[in-house]
Amino acid sequence: MSHSPRPRTVVGCTLLVTALVAGVNACGSDDNPLAARPYDATELISFNGPEDEGRKADPDKPLEITTADSDDRITDVIAVDADGRYVAGELSADGSRWHSTEPLAAEAHYTVRVSTEDDGGAPGRRVVAFDTGRPTGKKRLTVEFGPETGEYGVGQPVTAKLSEPVKDPAQRAVVERGLKVGSAPAVQGAWYWVDDKELHYRPKEYWPAHATVRVHSNLDGIKIGDRLWGSRTKDLELSIGDRVVAVTDASAHSMTVYRNDEAINTIPVTTGKPGFETRNGVKVVLGKEYFVRMRGTTIGIAEGSDDSYDLDVYYATRVTWSGEYVHAAPWSVGSQGYENVSHGCTGMSTSNAAWFFRTVRRGDVVKVVNSYGRTMETFGNGFGDWNVDWKKWTTGSALTNTRQVVHQDTATLQPAAV
Repeated sequence: MSHSPRPRTVVGCTLLVTALVAGVNACGSDDNPLAARPYDATELISFNGPEDEGRKADPDKPLEITTADSDDRITDVIAVDADGRYVAGELSADGSRWHSTEPLAAEAHYTVRVSTEDDGGAPGRRVVAFDTGRPTGKKRLTVEFGPETGEYGVGQPVTAKLSEPVKDPAQRAVVERGLKVGSAPAVQGAWYWVDDKELHYRPKEYWPAHATVRVHSNLDGIKIGDRLWGSRTKDLELSIGDRVVAVTDASAHSMTVYRNDEAINTIPVTTGKPGFETRNGVKVVLGKEYFVRMRGTTIGIAEGSDDSYDLDVYYATRVTWSGEYVHAAPWSVGSQGYENVSHGCTGMSTSNAAWFFRTVRRGDVVKVVNSYGRTMETFGNGFGDWNVDWKKWTTGSALTNTRQVVHQDTATLQPAAV
């Protein structure tokens, strides 16, 4: 069996992208169609694209492939650009039409491989290559991944800050599909839209100890909205250290530090007194400062009042931007292990604070239980991401829910409580 050329069908707006790879019209030596070498399906498959060589395809328009004869059907389409990004698409039930379901990238080179089958089951092939033109939008969306490349604890979320606000649910879905997070070993995770310009990514559970996390954007050249296109973003790689989790029981006035699920130290502490209770819940180490000057005026305590203070504090490990630390508090050693007398921080002896300071790193987990304080803020005052249960977290993804996420302002960075 062989196929003679047939008239080509024009689809939609413009005709065929010029760049064909010729096949061979031949049949196998037996009657089994699966044994046949693929026939040249050039004249049987139509693409929408520029008609003249040298012209470029409009990235605004979806890629569409159709058969020119009812006796032939499309069985598979693989469309990929020069950076290895595949284009998702849908094939009609009768195999007569395939169309892309996500945007093409602007200023990209694509190769499309189409597999066909005739009414006798013989396979056909066609390959076409084309370039897309410049974006028509005037704005480019840049993405800044965080934190910076380095080693972190198992509680460190990944952040993505956008240069332009993205409010439309469909546009959010385009952005989110383009932000790729992978880890070794692999874990289940999801993005959460904090507001119109920021997303956080975390796994269902903490990162595995000693994992490697890689973050990449596929948005370069991708149309997001009518006048908004993605641009190139610097990749991010994080190394995860030991699983270090510090649990403070505010009622028992003690902190137990675990490394890889083994208790390595129990420390007597004091936490926030009535009116200044320490926040409950999971916090993440934001940084470490050997010396911090802490003043009550930064959290609204009037100078000269009974609760006023102005202290030099050492071995301060920050867990909120508003000024909650784990730090040395030599003035309260007599209360540590017995009562809560601080203004919200977790205080301990200088030697214990120095040990804690040396033991933890950014991204390690500090969890407070049995405090009368409110729960740690989810966003805006550090990383309270882990206080959201997984089911609710996934509703913050544009791929599972189109609701608008309420914006929460970022708290001012101040050393505040002691």
